[in-house]
Amino acid sequence: MADRNDGPAEGLRAGGAGAPEAGPRWQAAVERRTGETDVRLSLNLRGSGQAKLEFPVPFLRHMLHLFAVHGRFDLTVQADGDVDVDDHHLVEDIGLCLGKALHQALGDKRGIRRYGERHTPMDETLARAVIDLSGRPAFVLQADIPAERVGTFPTELVREFFKSFANEGRFALHLAVLYGEDSHHMIEALFKATAAALREAVALDGDAVPSSKGVLE
Repeated sequence: MADRNDGPAEGLRAGGAGAPEAGPRWQAAVERRTGETDVRLSLNLRGSGQAKLEFPVPFLRHMLHLFAVHGRFDLTVQADGDVDVDDHHLVEDIGLCLGKALHQALGDKRGIRRYGERHTPMDETLARAVIDLSGRPAFVLQADIPAERVGTFPTELVREFFKSFANEGRFALHLAVLYGEDSHHMIEALFKATAAALREAVALDGDAVPSSKGVLE
């Protein structure tokens, strides 16, 4: 018998004939087109960790592949933007679209666990992610990333990505690098911890909306 603590792949409600309409849909697709970016993104929370990522920011592609694998989400991103200026707009808008897809996929959040927490090591680094799918956006990042860039990727954009993700996903995301030395390891641990914490938060735990108010926005 599957352990419910293993997360949504083992514990999510199946759709199909006779399935109730209330509750999460588990998947969503969004598009965003502006004068700066063009993003098409799909997310399946009941996936198997497959990622198809086509956009011109290699380090973020690497991080989102890890996010999909460690969350066991299926994630597709096709995007382009004004990266000849810098990566900021595209990174921010991919985070925005990922958050919007998450919010849509969760529907009224009926039956989900709501909270998730994970400590994740990456060699000498330890990161923590804590999530509350409350319907209220909040974001805190405590991380002293020493390098200004990892490859060509500006490390200041880590904050912008996660902030956009939490704001558009309408959830509280608290991230911290507890200790570490290597900037790549710090960022990688943050993405892995976030994926694992989110997987825990979206797992099924009963059939009610997990709020004393009876509703989560």
